Amino acid sequence: MKFGILLSGCGVYDGAEIQEAVLAMLAVKEMGDEYVCIGVNANQHHVVNHTTGEEMPETRNMLVEAARIARGSISNINDITPADIDGLIIPGGFGSAKNFTNWAFSGPEGSILPEVKLLIVNMVNVGKPIAALCVSPIVIAKALEGSSSHASLTLGTDQAASPYDINAFNEGLKATGAEAIMKSITEIQIDTTNKIISAPCYMMETDILEVRNNIKTAIEALKSLAN
Repeated sequence: MKFGILLSGCGVYDGAEIQEAVLAMLAVKEMGDEYVCIGVNANQHHVVNHTTGEEMPETRNMLVEAARIARGSISNINDITPADIDGLIIPGGFGSAKNFTNWAFSGPEGSILPEVKLLIVNMVNVGKPIAALCVSPIVIAKALEGSSSHASLTLGTDQAASPYDINAFNEGLKATGAEAIMKSITEIQIDTTNKIISAPCYMMETDILEVRNNIKTAIEALKSLAN
């Protein structure tokens, strides 16, 4: 099987979460399958200095930055259709809320990139599964907003430590028509109706080992739904 990995750049604060992206690649290969990294040929919202958290006076392209994670092997999202892949994986990182959508600035009332929405909607329409990691369920929610598909998604739980306001995110999911489900770092949410898997990953206070296990579980479930 071949799975697409959709990357919003390179770096947690302004693009794709690198550890989640690499661990998704590893999980796919450990199952004996292949992956293709996918990027969007458009500029990031901004560039963040990851040592200080401050914005930098420069611009970077999502596709070019994602190619860093992909070791240069990257496909343009406009060249990918559901026929090319058996499932889609969307790692987290602020790029999901700043580049793919503008949720970070406008919340659930914001917009989503048309090409990102098109790929997600087309995957759902043909019954091919999607795994959304960390904050990326908001991308699914925006893509399916206003449609007949109402996904059940998790962004974590308020019953354990998180660097983010899980309840506020859940209210945002509900505003788009999605169902918000509480799950811990040791759990995933499987929406069998829409074939959508979500995993909290770094939405919770955790470490790379727990994130690795969370992603492995999610990717194994993705393959199960793809079969």
